[in-house]
Amino acid sequence: MEQHGVVSRAQLLDLGLSRGWIANHVRSGRWQRVHAGVYATHTGELTFESRVQAALLALGPDAVASHRTAAFLLGLCDDEPSRLAICVPDPQHSKAPDGVTVHRVEALASRRHPSRSLAVTTVEDTVLDLVHCSDREDDVVGWVTRACQRRLTTPARIEAAAGRRRRMRHRALMVEVLADVRDGAASPLERRYLRDVERAHALPRGRRGERTTTRGRTRYSDVRYSRYRTRVELEGLAYHPDDERERDNARDNDGALRGDATLRYGWGPVAGSACQVAAEVAALLSRQGWRGSPQGCRAGCPVGTALNPVDPHQI
Repeated sequence: MEQHGVVSRAQLLDLGLSRGWIANHVRSGRWQRVHAGVYATHTGELTFESRVQAALLALGPDAVASHRTAAFLLGLCDDEPSRLAICVPDPQHSKAPDGVTVHRVEALASRRHPSRSLAVTTVEDTVLDLVHCSDREDDVVGWVTRACQRRLTTPARIEAAAGRRRRMRHRALMVEVLADVRDGAASPLERRYLRDVERAHALPRGRRGERTTTRGRTRYSDVRYSRYRTRVELEGLAYHPDDERERDNARDNDGALRGDATLRYGWGPVAGSACQVAAEVAALLSRQGWRGSPQGCRAGCPVGTALNPVDPHQI
């Protein structure tokens, strides 16, 4: 089995090697001690996988990488965590090695990924662990939407895994988010737009992720009201490098040539002024041919004036 250049004392003793032989390799500098009874069979810096393997060996044969450690290994997040997270079965009592957070979990074997060389939780259980530890609603939304957007799992598989857990924080919110993911929301910002702008104000249902090919390049719209040639592009907090900004501009320009009108919003307007955003979208849709009637979500909602002319600087 691939162990990323890491081995435990117990494994070496099972092979017939002596403690003195092991100690000599460490003293000579040919090997390095990572944790008590765990060694790297090389010098130099350990890879992330080697660090995880060493922690697993230190915590016993049933230990499994989890939470952000599993998320990085599975491609659910892109940033390598500085501290490792490892699950062990309850009631196993193991002292956490340096740089490792230990979580004790019942029925851990059922959460282990069946085909990974490193022992790691499944994508679905990794998402649920991260949801359980989240304090902010947007973090819950982000983990669920990212897992589905990256095609690592499906809403149905996450729901099935959640059904096997007796206790889980944010369960009701997660069920709601999964329903929104089925409707096409691919990020926390898109979900807020879907819930707080479109649904809350009875706007037409836009199409999410509509694909277009222009000049040999495939592009996707965040929200497009195809019948009314109107698009809403949602810009999250992530920095857009110049090449992505140029692709966005090319997409917008091509849409304009086809007769599309485009509105752009970031987190501030959608999260803090959803009613005003709805009013602007409703007004533009009306100008583009929509004959429906938007609804105010509460007393004083500005959607009541949505059919006034749109400021051209916002289009």
